[in-house]
Amino acid sequence: MAAPPPTCPRRLLPLSLGLFQGALLLFFAIFVTYDEPSVRAEDANLVANQLYGIFPLFQDIQVMLVVGLGLLLTFLPLYGLSAIAHNFLLLNFSTQWALVLQGLLHHFHHGQVHLDLHNLLTAEFAAVTVLISVGAVLGRTSPCQLLVVATCEVPIYLASEWAIVTRLGVLDVGGTITIHVFSCYFGLGVSKALFGAARQPVHPKETPTPRSDLLSLVGTLILWVFWPSFVAVLCQPGDAQHRAILNTLLAMSASAVTTVVASSLLERDGKLSPGHLQNGSLAGGVAIGAVADMAVPPVAALALGSLSAVACVLGFRFLTPLLARKLALQDQCGIHNLHGLPGILGAAASAVAILVASEDTSGSRFSQVSPVGGNASEAVGGRWGDRGAGRQALCQAAGLAVAIGGSLLAGLLAGAALRLPCLARPPEQLCFDDSLYFNIQDQAESPGPGSTAEEEALALKERV
Repeated sequence: MAAPPPTCPRRLLPLSLGLFQGALLLFFAIFVTYDEPSVRAEDANLVANQLYGIFPLFQDIQVMLVVGLGLLLTFLPLYGLSAIAHNFLLLNFSTQWALVLQGLLHHFHHGQVHLDLHNLLTAEFAAVTVLISVGAVLGRTSPCQLLVVATCEVPIYLASEWAIVTRLGVLDVGGTITIHVFSCYFGLGVSKALFGAARQPVHPKETPTPRSDLLSLVGTLILWVFWPSFVAVLCQPGDAQHRAILNTLLAMSASAVTTVVASSLLERDGKLSPGHLQNGSLAGGVAIGAVADMAVPPVAALALGSLSAVACVLGFRFLTPLLARKLALQDQCGIHNLHGLPGILGAAASAVAILVASEDTSGSRFSQVSPVGGNASEAVGGRWGDRGAGRQALCQAAGLAVAIGGSLLAGLLAGAALRLPCLARPPEQLCFDDSLYFNIQDQAESPGPGSTAEEEALALKERV
């Protein structure tokens, strides 16, 4: 019998989280305050209208991240509790960490950080990148390693988003480039550096069961329903936000139908793959983000949704096995198929949409709010037409290159840090198992109090 897992990470997790939360309490006590309420009645009404406009969308995003994404990760039959709990922990840790960094960088005035709902929303966008990235190494990493990923990724995301949106003036209101592409290649970089050139063998606990696939599909449905809020929340209220919602719904509807078609055609017996349905149905929402508020025709949204679904399904069927075989690249949740490939398609579509658009459709119809503050169209002179459609299209391509190259390099460095001895990975036989991190109370045959974590995991496996 193999030796039990090292105990250092178990002590390190509560210690590091406790120190982090204590430091955050001190930081908030000294520096953080809420925005001052307006003294004028008309200003107060304006603030109230803005709050009522953004808060329902903010709630939708909360449901997406806490419930939808958590359930989507439960396709691993013995790791569902850990997947949901770690997703919830990373969301809260990363959001608080992003609030500190964003506050110091963008909202620090007269010795204080001014906090409002918009700041919290953009901090959660930073947390989204972490939740996506860790999908590449889900089940084979400890909670301490996941927290290190979050600690490294959030500041790098903020720097990347500033360079792409503020400096290059890239139009990406739905986070196709800044969130999905960035987080995908950061996660793949972490995976490659952590696992090296050794190809990870198929683990017996990796195979989904009908029950775990059903729970994961429920998560897909929740994400599918609320995804338009994620894309439209930072759009300018009015026509741009209306367009973003419609385009997102059309793209996701097309991706859902196309996923069924593509998955069925790829199987000899014509049956559907649950994994294809769980991911391909969301691919349209990833791809549409870069063009959601642009004046593209409805057929373009439908076409982009269909293309992204085909790319996602083909990626799962052919590209993921090829990368595992040729590059020994571990991608547990297939984030390259759901976020990487559709994200690249969306970035390319944004460049094409800009090139084919006439000068009459430029201007405010293409403006967006930058997550780090300010208006992206103001950063490029108020209208992308002022810099030329060709130049703006090149900026879209440059933003994609920065997102891929910067995130991949940063992910490799972060993954190398995860190989420190104090951040030991769980033993291979205990990967993908809740019993390594949780007390399972409803066991039919409870092991004795002196049992090791490995014995508990093996007992659980026998009962399942």
